Formats: sequence, structure tokens, C-alpha cells
Amino acid sequence: MSAAQLFKLAGKVALVTGASSGLGVRFAEVLADNGAAVVLVARRVDRLAALKSKIEAAGGKAIAVEADVRDRVAMRAAYDAAEKAFGTATILINNAGVAHADRAIELSEETWQRIISTNLDAVFFWAQEAARRMLAAGQGGAIVNIASVLGFSADKGVVAYAAAKAGVIQLTKALALELSFKGIRVNAIAPGWIVTDINSDFLSGAGAGMKRQIPMGRFGEVNDLDGPLLLLASDAGRYMTGTTVVADGGQLAALHV
Repeated sequence: MSAAQLFKLAGKVALVTGASSGLGVRFAEVLADNGAAVVLVARRVDRLAALKSKIEAAGGKAIAVEADVRDRVAMRAAYDAAEKAFGTATILINNAGVAHADRAIELSEETWQRIISTNLDAVFFWAQEAARRMLAAGQGGAIVNIASVLGFSADKGVVAYAAAKAGVIQLTKALALELSFKGIRVNAIAPGWIVTDINSDFLSGAGAGMKRQIPMGRFGEVNDLDGPLLLLASDAGRYMTGTTVVADGGQLAALHV
């Protein structure tokens, strides 16, 4: 079997949360380029519309759905829109997330709740809804949660984010235990520092020195996650479930020396 056949997503419907910026944009484009019809979910509808047009101009299929991932009503409406346009979403990329930079003793309850509800609670509920719909349609599928190296090794100033991402890693394992025998694989990707439009100024400025912590000597680029994404979303990873693929240039390995 050729690599193109192994990783193909033709006939699949993929829903991507947080699709208006950063990694979500790249994930959506890669899935569409490899044959999936893509449901773009985020709050910023103008950006979603631009991405939808770009995907369609390249010959792909996409719809844009406005939703805050914390809103359960909007979540169900997004899945309904996917089914109306393309059929049951059998690939979920649970990507939406927010960050913070607060020391623990200064962290407000409001910020804690916002980070946990977006980065952990929403990951569970979107996965739960995806699984319910796949099973109701008599189909299997693939759920890919986006974690972080900070889910394995914390740093200062990110207590809520690190706690949430560690939760995502454990959630991935627990969901896999319950869903895999029903044909639904659940895995995660834990990126290291990946340069996006959201963090590029920081990583080229005050954060540039963090590059010294990475054995490969550079920050990641968004296309460095194309391989892990396609592996876990396609039949290439059909015997993988409950695992977290780390893509960090060796950062975690260096921390454990």
C-alpha cells in the first residue's frame, strides 16, 4: 500500500475546533488537502470564512460554524451542521485552547475557570458528543486531542494550563479504554513550542532563549505536526489508541537527562 493510500482521508468528515488561528488553521488545511470534508469551528467567523474560501479554492470541502467550545448548545449545533452538510463527523480534532501567564498565588478564580473549562472540560464534552454521534450512526472514528509538553513537565506561570493539559493526557487514555472496542480510537498530540501567529512575537523576542532547551536547536513549525496529525486521524494509525504522540524537538528528553 502506498503512503498516499495509507494516509488518505477521502470520504471522511473532520471537525476541527479552534480553527480560526494557529494550529487549528494548519490542521484544517492538512485534513482537507488529504481528502476530508472539514467542519471549521471557532468564535471568529470572519477568519473561518476566509479559511473556508481558501480550502474551497484549493479544491477541498469545508463549512464554517461559529461556536464557543464551552457552549454545549453551540456544540450540538455544530455537530448538527456537520451532519447536514457532509454526514457524521468521524474525525474530531480537539484543538481549541487558551493560555495564560500567571503565578499561582496571583491566579484569579476567573482565569482558572476559563483555562480549565476551555482546555479540559470542552475537550471531554466535544469528544463525548463525537463518540455518541459516531455510535448512533454505526460508525467508528478517530478523536485526536491536542495536549502539550506542559502536560508532562510543568513550568512557572502556567499552573492552570499545565494542569489542564495533564488532564487531557489522562482523559485521552480513559476515553480510549472505553471507546476503542467500539471502533473509536482516541489519541493525543503533545506539541512543544510551535511558532504560530499567536506566539511568534514572544518566541522571536523575550522567549527566544528557550530554544536552548530544545535538542534540535529550533522551535517547531506548524507543518512539523502534519505527520502526527495524519497518522492519528487516518487508518495509518488504526492500531494506535490511548497514546500521546510528543512532537517537541526532544525537549522532554532533555528535561529527563
